[in-house]
Amino acid sequence: MKPISRRSHAPIFWGLFGAGGMLAALFGPVLVFITGIAVPLGFIVPADAMSWPRMQAFAQHWAGKGVLFIVIALFMWHAMHRILHSLHDLGVHAGFALKVACYGLALLATMVTAWLLMASGF
Repeated sequence: MKPISRRSHAPIFWGLFGAGGMLAALFGPVLVFITGIAVPLGFIVPADAMSWPRMQAFAQHWAGKGVLFIVIALFMWHAMHRILHSLHDLGVHAGFALKVACYGLALLATMVTAWLLMASGF
């Protein structure tokens, strides 16, 4: 009879890391360009494209809420996983407490993002 093996939770975190990394690589530079260069300088995009009423309308639409939630949550999971493994590379070995701190912060940020988006109305 085979001994019961414990399944690892690592694939879940690596999946969130991979999804966040893909979004960060594909959309991160575009978001930085649009929000940091194009809109403030009125380059390509009109200067009022990111006015408060437009951004509020975007955040209150169901599709806008989905986009914001996915981008913020997956960027956070990617960042926390990368920080955890970067600390390991620097010699800080990830014990249970460090894993709980990193992944707990990502989970907290995900839940706060969801709550804020739901509280902003439709």
